[in-house]
Amino acid sequence: MESTKQNPPDPQGRALDLERIDLKGMSEDEIVELCGEAGEPAYRGKQVFSWVYDKGETDIGRMSDLPKRFREWLAARARIGWLEAEETEKGADGTEKFFWRLGDEAGVESVRIPMPRTGGGYRWSLCISTQVGCAMGCAFCLTAKMGFVRNLGTGEIVEQFLAARRGLPPGERLHNVVFMGMGEPLDNYDATVAAVRLLTHPRGIGLSPRRLTVSTVGVIPKIKEFVRELPGVGVAVSLHAADEVTRAKIVPPSRKWPMGEILRACKELPLPERQRITFEYVLLSGVNDSSGDAVKLAGLLRGMRCKVNLLPWNPFSGAPFERPSDKCVEAFRRILAGRGIAVTVRQSKGLDIRAACGQLVDTVKMAERGWDGGKLPMAPVSVNKTG
Repeated sequence: MESTKQNPPDPQGRALDLERIDLKGMSEDEIVELCGEAGEPAYRGKQVFSWVYDKGETDIGRMSDLPKRFREWLAARARIGWLEAEETEKGADGTEKFFWRLGDEAGVESVRIPMPRTGGGYRWSLCISTQVGCAMGCAFCLTAKMGFVRNLGTGEIVEQFLAARRGLPPGERLHNVVFMGMGEPLDNYDATVAAVRLLTHPRGIGLSPRRLTVSTVGVIPKIKEFVRELPGVGVAVSLHAADEVTRAKIVPPSRKWPMGEILRACKELPLPERQRITFEYVLLSGVNDSSGDAVKLAGLLRGMRCKVNLLPWNPFSGAPFERPSDKCVEAFRRILAGRGIAVTVRQSKGLDIRAACGQLVDTVKMAERGWDGGKLPMAPVSVNKTG
């Protein structure tokens, strides 16, 4: 494991300049409107938009195809927000975790994951955060132990992508983006939708919608609204149980949005042809990983255009759970597959640097609550099943 720490940006530097408007996070129309205040035609605004998102420029003065007079006008009124990793860790499998210290001293983490390509090189995936902390309170997730601090702005979400892209080896690119980091994306709906639009804008970052997946614990009716607004973007619903009682214990929002209602909503989603919804299922030993759970889950999903992504739980100190054995995971998978359910087992990446699913956290905020990386200041969760 490699770890590097950097000094945070100068508090007087442009990362914390809040007096000028931040172009990062603005839509093309908003940038065009801003540039119009200088009497510039629409195409100038589109050039600026391309510089910010396509080229990833962080200095208005380096936008070489803009007139100097206009660059000076724009620089006096606007800035380009950026993130610098306060700490970067690299795991044995090549997974890299970035800790970003934000302008208000809050912090979030992102994870860049390499997948080897035939012929050499990598296809890189990026897991990004949408909130500092999370209000959902899932019992098996370290991020939840932070509680909710604040939503990220659109620019802070998109800049995780741009900052991670800047550090790639020459000739390589980020191929997939998953909104599965810290926070519940649909609890920060407007910023998440705006970030997806910027990531997929043809004159901006230009990712195909099919290369993006947004995860949710099941926020109804935002799931339906999201699919209508952004057709083609992948949706992953965190199910994690095959019955209401178990799910309510480990996923507290289930009391507000019961699993039955979530499944009904998913059946009604206006998905594009050939697109399937993904159901995420964290396997917890002795809690939701029995053969009976697998049979019940298959019954719940029968006839749905979906796939199941099984995630053996990624441990952290102090949690009242155990990771199931590989044999148990495979048995669960076989039962689902044998009943006609498309199913895969996610291979945990970055476990040695606490970068796997459910392990992201602001360690400084956690230390303020008395956590030293060991036992968490948390009450035990009664989740064991009988019979």
